[in-house]
Amino acid sequence: MKNKMKGSLMTTPRTYETLRDELASRHDDLSKRLKQIAEYALDNPNDMALETVSAIAERAAVQPSSLIRFAKAFGYTGFSEMQKVFRSHLVENGSNYKERIRSLGRDSVHQSNASSIVLDDFIDGGIAALSNLRDVISPERLEQTVDILAKADVVYLSAQRRSFPIASYLAYALAHLDKRCVLIDGNGGMFLEQARSMRKGDALLAISFKSYASDVVQLVKETKSQGIPVVSISDGVLSPLAQHSDVCLEVEEVEVHAFRSLSATMTLALTLVVALGHALDQKT
Repeated sequence: MKNKMKGSLMTTPRTYETLRDELASRHDDLSKRLKQIAEYALDNPNDMALETVSAIAERAAVQPSSLIRFAKAFGYTGFSEMQKVFRSHLVENGSNYKERIRSLGRDSVHQSNASSIVLDDFIDGGIAALSNLRDVISPERLEQTVDILAKADVVYLSAQRRSFPIASYLAYALAHLDKRCVLIDGNGGMFLEQARSMRKGDALLAISFKSYASDVVQLVKETKSQGIPVVSISDGVLSPLAQHSDVCLEVEEVEVHAFRSLSATMTLALTLVVALGHALDQKT
């Protein structure tokens, strides 16, 4: 089936991956209500696969008719046809990442806060996040990221709040690779001013997760508008960083005891450093 959209023919997504890409690429053009459903669908693919229309509508805080409109907006005859795509994804991937995390929370809820139990919870959460990283990181995107960083005259690194340690480590590691880099740390309130020396031939690597640091988001948008390559590390296709990056590497950390670790993000950073080191060796 084909659906007319913006004067061109859009093929109805038949796999979860293509549907996910469509939800991301058209997110800004959707109505407020359909945006709400798209965000719920990406955050809760198991619910979309298994629950009834009325149950999903209640959880997403929309009317059931909105779900039908949502499905038809992407070329499906109705919600049940779209739901088959989510069901296929569930069958192919077995235990969903988010469901494993919910299970972790349920297992811990009745236990005491003994230090050893807290440690076990963070270890289990880290294992789940690393396992998910293996599933969602595309080898092609990794190679594209390394290529952009290797070709850049100077790599600018941007992060704030809990993401900042990753950018700081990358600055340390790139210096040891003799790769010129600038850490935009915002010292003295000079965040955007520190980025003004960025030129064509450089590249920006930005890191931010929900709730996204506004300075980092603004910098990514401005850098992309100048035609300078942007690589981001963020938590989903609807991230404002993903929408304005040449490449976005997705990482979803686990929240344990109201804290999110950086286990998977640091693993990804180490991977980039080692892969970049190999690429630079080959160039020389």
